[in-house]
Amino acid sequence: MFGRRDRAGRFDALARLYADDLYRFAVWLCRDPSLADDLVQETYVRAWKALDSLKDPDKAKSWLITILRREYARTFERKVPPLVDIDEVIGLEHDEVTPEQQLDRARFRERIMQLDAKYKEPLVLQVLMGMSIGEIAEALDLTESAVMTRVFRARAQLKARAPKE
Repeated sequence: MFGRRDRAGRFDALARLYADDLYRFAVWLCRDPSLADDLVQETYVRAWKALDSLKDPDKAKSWLITILRREYARTFERKVPPLVDIDEVIGLEHDEVTPEQQLDRARFRERIMQLDAKYKEPLVLQVLMGMSIGEIAEALDLTESAVMTRVFRARAQLKARAPKE
């Protein structure tokens, strides 16, 4: 369908555009930076092989997230990834953030990590990755209404677990 050079350019553009998002999501999934790197690389290998199956470039992000999720699931067939502290792998803190704000963020991340995966994953894809409900539905192989329900329930659970002031 595409010439070798066109195909490589198309793939390179996708890889550059979504590299940070894929890595960030992989870290959220496995909580291990080394494994996250491996997952992203495996995602790229599989995406390269299946690039011609991507018919709609607007759905590339969902397509790549789906590949990454499947790669992550395959890691459990091979080995169980080691658990690490989420604060060590998420570098979202800024120098100008106060210690109180850092503590609030750490507690919020902890509450997110306590959610069931079926609620946590759509919420993270929406908030961290900026994906639309439709993109999340496609990536997780769910209906849009199921995604909306899960995001709503995740937010409700987070609100219920929030400290009362």
